[in-house]
Amino acid sequence: MKAPDPAGYSGTPLSKKLGIKEAHRVLLIEAPKNYASLLVPLPPAVQFVSQPDSTVDIAHVFVTQREDLAKILSALRKKLNSDAALWVSWPKKAAKIPTTITEDTIRELALPLGFVDIKVCAVTEVWSGLKLVVRKELR
Repeated sequence: MKAPDPAGYSGTPLSKKLGIKEAHRVLLIEAPKNYASLLVPLPPAVQFVSQPDSTVDIAHVFVTQREDLAKILSALRKKLNSDAALWVSWPKKAAKIPTTITEDTIRELALPLGFVDIKVCAVTEVWSGLKLVVRKELR
């Protein structure tokens, strides 16, 4: 199966841009139905899970409303291991999807919880992504 053309134009597969590695446990929250196909080629033994816990390596949240994001970030900060990565995706302006989230909104909600943003990327033609991790001094 050939991977779809990457949304970020870099030619780098999305799974690599997101940092998904062999045997990672990936938590998905409100992901698009075609999400798995976007990650081709996927490293071996990757597991997708639906519940947050301390075994999750990467969480990927797709969200359009600030209130939902605030609840999700707070819950994930408590449940995920402090070395897990958290990607937050929000609709790009060009997608014309109603949203109350921007890159700045994500930072505004995430930084007080101990997260810091370290990377941004195009996930699809519709979604952008901001990678958050827990600050080193809080791990």
